Amino acid sequence: MLLPLVLISNNAVANDLQRFLTDLSPQELFPEADRIAAPEGTPPVAAVFSDNKQVGLVFLTSDFAKTTGYSGKPIHQLVAIDLDGIIRKVLLVEHEEPIVLIGIPEKRIIAVLDNYNGRDIAALARGEAEDHGVDVVSGATVTVMVMDDSILRSATKVARSHRLAGLALERQRVGPKVVINPEAGNIQDWAALLADQSVQKLLLTLEQVNAAFQAAGDPLAARRPEQGEPDEVFIALYAAVVSIPAIGRSLLGEAEYNNMMKRLEPGQQAILLAGDGRYSFKGSGYVRGGIFDRFHINQGDASIRFHDFEHKRLRQIVASGAPYLKDVGLFLLPPDEGFDPATPWTLELLVGRAIGATKKAFLTFDLTYSPPEQYLSIIEPAPSSGTGLLSWLGLDVEDPPLWKKMWQAKLPESIVLLIALGVLTLIFFFQNWLVMRPQLAERVRIGFLLFTLFGIGWYANAQLSVVNILAVFNALINGFDWSYFLMEPLIFILWGSVAAALLFWGRGPYCGWLCPFGALQELLNRLAKLVKTPQLTLPWGLHERLWSLKYLIFLVLFGFSLHSLSVAEHLAEVEPFKTAIILKFVRDWPFVLFAIAVLVPGLFIERFYCRYLCPLGAALAIPGRLRMFEWLKRYKMCGAPCQRCSNECMVQAIHQEGNINVNECLYCLHCQVVYADQYVCPVLVQKRLKQERYTRTSAERKSDVVITVEEIRKNKSQR
Repeated sequence: MLLPLVLISNNAVANDLQRFLTDLSPQELFPEADRIAAPEGTPPVAAVFSDNKQVGLVFLTSDFAKTTGYSGKPIHQLVAIDLDGIIRKVLLVEHEEPIVLIGIPEKRIIAVLDNYNGRDIAALARGEAEDHGVDVVSGATVTVMVMDDSILRSATKVARSHRLAGLALERQRVGPKVVINPEAGNIQDWAALLADQSVQKLLLTLEQVNAAFQAAGDPLAARRPEQGEPDEVFIALYAAVVSIPAIGRSLLGEAEYNNMMKRLEPGQQAILLAGDGRYSFKGSGYVRGGIFDRFHINQGDASIRFHDFEHKRLRQIVASGAPYLKDVGLFLLPPDEGFDPATPWTLELLVGRAIGATKKAFLTFDLTYSPPEQYLSIIEPAPSSGTGLLSWLGLDVEDPPLWKKMWQAKLPESIVLLIALGVLTLIFFFQNWLVMRPQLAERVRIGFLLFTLFGIGWYANAQLSVVNILAVFNALINGFDWSYFLMEPLIFILWGSVAAALLFWGRGPYCGWLCPFGALQELLNRLAKLVKTPQLTLPWGLHERLWSLKYLIFLVLFGFSLHSLSVAEHLAEVEPFKTAIILKFVRDWPFVLFAIAVLVPGLFIERFYCRYLCPLGAALAIPGRLRMFEWLKRYKMCGAPCQRCSNECMVQAIHQEGNINVNECLYCLHCQVVYADQYVCPVLVQKRLKQERYTRTSAERKSDVVITVEEIRKNKSQR
């Protein structure tokens, strides 16, 4: 089921919980239970009974906390909690996490969830419980940590709202409130910032980290210590709240501070993290999946993780005397998390150690940041406006649309892509001028393909997929919402360009010019030709029948998507795009082998995958039949008898009768280059030769006339 990324109705939320409870036995949650009541409340919670005596509650984590992982879709978990605030069972009921769907066995994730049985949420809410260690699954770090956050945060909210084990609701403070004074403080150097704790530090040496793993009791981790001098710095991590004006201006400089403030929404905060040493707090997870998986921020019941669009890499700290630090990053805190810069918070750093080929042990280290007193002020609460209840319940505050932040973060890439699309549009509109210059046309095409592969593909990861089309159909059935599709700016822009191009030129502009995997195939084939790799031309009858394979593949995927989009996404691995473009071949060997197996035939048969197997190309070809214009020119002699363009078309999209099959045409414009070349196109060659003969004959006649006139003049002079 595709869930729109917007607020949905209370009934819809309740129905989600009810849907998961329908086929669930009460004994799966509580061994002694015999009945689960209908969900009640907003968000909904269902009571569980044994002999008409309530024994606990069950709820859906995604109703209480954001549970978005790598897939961009909610991870749904059912949590059963008893009246003493103890978690009795956690069930993973629905998700679309690609790393778990394809790669890591789900049973490993379920084994992690079993560790929550017996967790005392009431003690956690009162601050009496010991720190909770997450049993992270190597390769699915972010997924497991998102699940952990959502379980603990949602369970805490339910325990408070239902007064389990004597807990009470957290109410807003009545009376004076501590806030940040934006006028306090002055610009300071690095030493002063450390001295007054405007910048606070976590320093770990190799000896400390090795000792921590030794004390953790894992013998495998203890036997694999970090090698080096004991006092070598493992990580020196610095943190500061740079939305506090004096601290921000000191660390960022005036220009960078002003740029940051332009990006911040009202009430939104930002922190600076900087690190040095052997271990990087950033890691590489955010590059692959967009989420920083080595640290998160805790403040009260809130646990905050950062995505790549909330991060800006900085070259250095500008405060006088600041050391060079290899990792410096500016992080914008999500405004809907309610982060309070005047309240202490904790950065929890996750450190992993390999204990096997595919296993890791993990420990966490804390950096607790308390805002210095010189930046704090006490203010009296504002008079009530009559909406105190709504404000206390949080119903008068809407979540700011995440898609807007995504567009702000991707603005430079979006501008570059729009410029590229503008250039491509000019190429098509003025193709008659371009094809008259064969060498320029060839260079333009190669240059654009390189930009598509390296820029759109490997840098921006903006590879369209048939899954996008299936998701649109699914959204139309289950409730369409623009915000979901606006979450990926580059993908949205590309789909907009595809929609426009289908009316003018069919599927060719995307498949022939803008598809990174298509560009990869064509560039590899060109390299193969340079080394004299033999090229194969399939017999027309076989080639024409193989066309239909991609349409059959698309219809199968479309049919499965109507039943289950998740199943269709599994089957969509028939597209090697994720492996070759998104993950750049850094994936399990079966997927890499499949991608290579698809690319190798393309060395001998140009654009092999595009011709016969691509379901995305098939999906675009169907509406491409509605194009309104015919831009590719043909002569009457094309196909009867001339076969020059038909023989040279890289995907054999030109029938022997001379007409171009727009369903298969990739709009490379080669046939138009031939069409305009008076030394290549037989029609123009004949016209040129005829014109040359006419010019030569005229010249000869003119020469004869000149000779005759000269003879007449000579004869007259002799007389």
